[in-house]
Amino acid sequence: MPPKRVQVNAVTIAPSSAAGVLVPDTAIAREATQLVRDTVSELVYHHSRRVFWFGALQGRNRDLSFDPELLYVGALFHDLGLGEPFHGSGRRFEVDSADEARRFLSSHQVPEDSIRRVWTAIALHTTPGIPQFMEPEVALVTAGVEYDVLGIGYEDISEADRAEIVALHPRPDFKRRILDAFTDGIRPKPETTFGNVKADVLEHYVPGFERGDFVRTILDSPWPE
Repeated sequence: MPPKRVQVNAVTIAPSSAAGVLVPDTAIAREATQLVRDTVSELVYHHSRRVFWFGALQGRNRDLSFDPELLYVGALFHDLGLGEPFHGSGRRFEVDSADEARRFLSSHQVPEDSIRRVWTAIALHTTPGIPQFMEPEVALVTAGVEYDVLGIGYEDISEADRAEIVALHPRPDFKRRILDAFTDGIRPKPETTFGNVKADVLEHYVPGFERGDFVRTILDSPWPE
């Protein structure tokens, strides 16, 4: 008989084991789950939990030793900054998300180096080409995001494991809905997309958006020749 699901705050809370990977059974993990579940949309909650499992499985594939609790918190908090309370911050949503994770972990007296790893993992999760060379927790938050959103390394995880995770955290119409969530989260602060992948989102979905141009910025700088 499959594990029983529990309905809380309109979000289905799935069992804490899938594809041979356990969610850490710690107070920090439980409180992080409650906080994020109560803060973000059902879409982002399910996505964030999938990111943990996909990141952990990619860690296993890459023979990386990582702290599951830090990976879990990084995965859960990585999109928190897309929410309405942060629309006026003027900062990249990744930084808002990372700062919320730092506040949460600091309140639990987590060592500073661990906090730094989680902060960096979240802050860099939309900056391809760098995280994979950093600490495992940093690399694997990005790996989980890239797997769930972009399908990078899709065949690295078995169909059976993938199906088990998606059964716990479904992704109906996920491609369109996550793009809507990105658009809603960054539309109020378009300047924060300069030089990062989210400029593509606004270019597609926000009429009149003009992406920043690095070359033009250099040529138009106040420096005399």
